[in-house]
Amino acid sequence: MLTTESSSHYNNLEKMSVKAILEGINSEDNTVPQAVAKALPQIEKLVTATVERMKKGGRLFYIGAGTSGRLGILDASECPPTFGVGFDLVIGLIAGGDTAIRKAVEFAEDDKEQAVKDLDAYHINEHDVVIGIAASGTTPYVIGGVKQMRARGILTGCITCNQNSPLAAEVEYPVEVPVGAEFLTGSTRMKAGTAQKLVLNMISTTVMIQLGRVKGNKMVDMQLSNHKLIDRGIRMVMSELGVDKDKAKQLIEEHGSIRAAIESRMHEQ
Repeated sequence: MLTTESSSHYNNLEKMSVKAILEGINSEDNTVPQAVAKALPQIEKLVTATVERMKKGGRLFYIGAGTSGRLGILDASECPPTFGVGFDLVIGLIAGGDTAIRKAVEFAEDDKEQAVKDLDAYHINEHDVVIGIAASGTTPYVIGGVKQMRARGILTGCITCNQNSPLAAEVEYPVEVPVGAEFLTGSTRMKAGTAQKLVLNMISTTVMIQLGRVKGNKMVDMQLSNHKLIDRGIRMVMSELGVDKDKAKQLIEEHGSIRAAIESRMHEQ
């Protein structure tokens, strides 16, 4: 039986107090970072290979179903505002299409041909990277997608929470994070989902740093799309250039971005 389907260490959940349930979930959640830490060598190999492709103009695609697909879409959708990249650089695809982001589409994950069709809609090519996300490592939509992409010479990786899964066998760079039984048996939106989110954070953030989208420890390319982010941008410019708030705001308005504001002043100096 798959590790992700193994029985919870807790029983009679309906008889537990609210406090006991929360403590049990928290206790299980504490094991997730340790499992991710063991997978760091695998993550490093995947990220290094991904950066090489993307420096040549490649894009990063995530494919998944259910929770896994939603997590991929979440990570992809946060790259443009965080790093100032186009919406076509990191792309998340989910079995069942955009409808499945909010509402489950029955049996969509069982179609082993659909992921290829979804990817081909983006004219995917040998410079791109496809990472399949599936807690079980058995999802036909994801396996079918990475298998055919790899056959075309496209770089493939995966994030799964079972070891030696069919999905891992089909990719060049598997990332396996076995987190063990869920508090609620088989509910992989819990520990498995948390593990996937942590790995996705690592992949996209490290890739973007390697692609030069960060300066120091600051998101200098982030989109200034609301007052909170504008204020954050002003503080960045103040810190980097040693200017007051009014001057920082003026520089951002003149040059249109945090990076441009900082670089313009540095060139003057």
